[in-house]
Amino acid sequence: MADASTASSSTQAFVSALIFNGIIFFIFVLAFIILRPRFIRTYQPKTYVDSVPENARTEPMPSGYFMWVKFLLTRSDAYVLRQAGLDGFFFLRYLKLSVFLCCAGVVILYPILLPVNATGSGGQSGFDRLSFANAGNQKRFYAHVFLMWIYFALILFSIYREFIYFISVRQAVLTSPYYWNRVSFRTVLFQTVPDSFLNERTLLNLFPEAKNVWINRNLKELEDTVQERDKLALKLEAAEVKLLKTGVKNKLKLDKKNSEQITDGPSTVDQYVPEKKRPHHKLKPVIGQKVDTINYSREKLSELNPKIKDLQDDAISGKRLNSCFIEFSTPEAAYDAYQLLAHHMPLHMAPRYHGIRPQDIIWANLRLFWWERLLRVYASNTFLVVLVIFWSIPVAAVGAISNITYLTDKVHFLRFILNMPTVLYGLVTALLPTILLAVLMMLLPIMLRKAARVAGAPSLAHVELHVQNSYFSFQVVHVFLVMTIASAASAVVTQIIKDPTSAMSLLATNLPKASNFFIAYILLQGLTGAGGMILQLVGLILSLVLSKLLDSTPRKMFSRFANLSGPALGTVFPVYTNLFVIVLTYSIISPLILIFAAIGLGLLYIAFLYNYLYVYKSPLDMTGLNYPRALWQTFTGLYLSEVCLMGLFAVAKNWACIVLTAVMLGATAFTQITLQQAMVPMLNVLPKSVEMERAHAEGVDRSSPAGVSNTTPTLTEKSGTLDAAAGEKYQANLMKSKYSKPIFRFLRPDIYSSYLEMKATMVPDWGAPEYTVDDERGAYTNPSVTAQAPFLWIPRDQNGWSSVEVDSTASVIGISDEGSYFDDKGKIVRQGMPPGYELPKTL
Repeated sequence: MADASTASSSTQAFVSALIFNGIIFFIFVLAFIILRPRFIRTYQPKTYVDSVPENARTEPMPSGYFMWVKFLLTRSDAYVLRQAGLDGFFFLRYLKLSVFLCCAGVVILYPILLPVNATGSGGQSGFDRLSFANAGNQKRFYAHVFLMWIYFALILFSIYREFIYFISVRQAVLTSPYYWNRVSFRTVLFQTVPDSFLNERTLLNLFPEAKNVWINRNLKELEDTVQERDKLALKLEAAEVKLLKTGVKNKLKLDKKNSEQITDGPSTVDQYVPEKKRPHHKLKPVIGQKVDTINYSREKLSELNPKIKDLQDDAISGKRLNSCFIEFSTPEAAYDAYQLLAHHMPLHMAPRYHGIRPQDIIWANLRLFWWERLLRVYASNTFLVVLVIFWSIPVAAVGAISNITYLTDKVHFLRFILNMPTVLYGLVTALLPTILLAVLMMLLPIMLRKAARVAGAPSLAHVELHVQNSYFSFQVVHVFLVMTIASAASAVVTQIIKDPTSAMSLLATNLPKASNFFIAYILLQGLTGAGGMILQLVGLILSLVLSKLLDSTPRKMFSRFANLSGPALGTVFPVYTNLFVIVLTYSIISPLILIFAAIGLGLLYIAFLYNYLYVYKSPLDMTGLNYPRALWQTFTGLYLSEVCLMGLFAVAKNWACIVLTAVMLGATAFTQITLQQAMVPMLNVLPKSVEMERAHAEGVDRSSPAGVSNTTPTLTEKSGTLDAAAGEKYQANLMKSKYSKPIFRFLRPDIYSSYLEMKATMVPDWGAPEYTVDDERGAYTNPSVTAQAPFLWIPRDQNGWSSVEVDSTASVIGISDEGSYFDDKGKIVRQGMPPGYELPKTL
């Protein structure tokens, strides 16, 4: 038995972390229940705000303190998909899959594995008694191996099942009018286009079904000038509002004091705002000339507007870049062109991208040569590798804190920690490291997104997909591996110093103990994290406090009200993928982690589900492609678990268990390779059979150039033909068979998660986007070519001053004082939307 001086602090640390996080969770949820009915904008904005179209708004939450939980958990998958979109739906699907597999692990492993570990001869105490470290007898290791086979086989089948489900749902949704009628769905970006191909006639000859061609040009001067004008216009708007606000408040103060009033003719704002109180700014920081902001901005805008007009008229003469967007007559033609090998030279007319939305384009990355792109990719990857290496230093220090008790034998100045009160001691060893780790990982996304841009990502969506891979690597290496090694090593560092030859066996014995840190990490994420997400504390503070301090113009007020936040899945997805990887890695070594993970991930699922239904509006549309990446990354947890088990068996010299684990390792690799060969081709294109099915549903004969009505049936899953009536009959008969039982629905995703099934049950009624001819023709024109000056928006006052400012500024730039006004106390009240505001069109 381990003596008291070296006994694990796992139980004490767990209790402290559970109590602290539990209290925080209770406070957050209680505050949410109390505040939710009072602050609709914070907690249910998707039910009414102007930026959410009518057909996309969520029905109001039912009344009652806890009815919202039942309401959330009883929503159908189709309902969640409609409100959360493809990306949000599949993120929630991943959390739900994680909870299911954790619960399955509890059912499969606990009845056998916990008693095997608890009754072992390892001499452990606390939670460590339930881990592999306490098993002791080598014959008990066979229980770990065979249960690992069963559990991991279920996980592998579940991943296969999810791929079938993902592909079917995505194909069904992408062939719906909402996607199929988009301009972007008919458009392909070609990069590294040779100079000889950079003309419309050649491209139209190369692609006979092309409809519109946009050859990208170098318009940096125009882009910079437009950006300068927009920035200056908003500065002018803010200065106009500040001038009026200062004048209104000064007049109210004088009126309140009953001072001598100016009655000789109509008053002007300048009579109440001295020259030195007018808005001013310096042309350069610190040393620049100080100018009157309103007068200077009007003068400068009068110079920039005609310059921009000339540059826009001359945009066609800009130097051609080696890339172009080509819109095709149909999405089918676009997919064909996307898969076509268009040029006889390697790396020319490539890479190609399909479905990039105009608003997501990173225009600076459309000029890269093939060799420049390769150099950028290598430079970006080198930077990430170096960052991974050097980031290990602070993360390892955090890991050592989680087992700092064991370092006090040699690092004497740390011994004051042993004299701390029990609760405080538990917080230092369990909560402090998790908070420090979370802070460290918050600093990475900015650098990773910059690296993705440097690597040449052509759109914001591709940046997020690139970041998902790199950030997951950081999560696994630092949040998991470095923390695990540091935690296990710090627990035995003094013993290794005494006997270096025992390092391997000591680390193997203490590796299961590192799971205690991750149980605390899961509690932090699942309790405090979920509670914080559902409370929306930051959003509440922004709306109640900072909005009053920062939103000084009607436009800022409207933006705060109408613009909904949404998670950046490139950095959010890897956090929870890595969390599940950690759980899988320790599922056999320390199975106790499964129950806490099921609870924590379940609470996170509820919190994210609420926010996706009522709060979040995704800023990007990646058509769900984050999900298959997360599924591939989940294999990491299986590999790490198998390798760790083999290492532990090697230390115990149990060669039979090593061989048996190696068999499962090989089966895991074989499954992933096979799945990749089968599934990857399905992720970027639509199969011809799906295109034919959709054409038949619209009554169009694709074999006829005239597009005549088609009365012949289309493909079916069995007989080869299936019209609408036959499809309904087929599904009805299918539901009546013995195959309709839940177990068969789970085991046969090829039937119950097929494209036809998803097309019938999962496609949201989002409607079809509508465009004018000009919308379509200008879709992929550089936005600076068609950019209009911002239309300024100032509040109206009772003195007529705003009308004077409108008249003075209107000759330079559009401006209005409609839709907002000063109340009797001099505060700005917003009634409507900015002049000319329209919901952005879905391109």
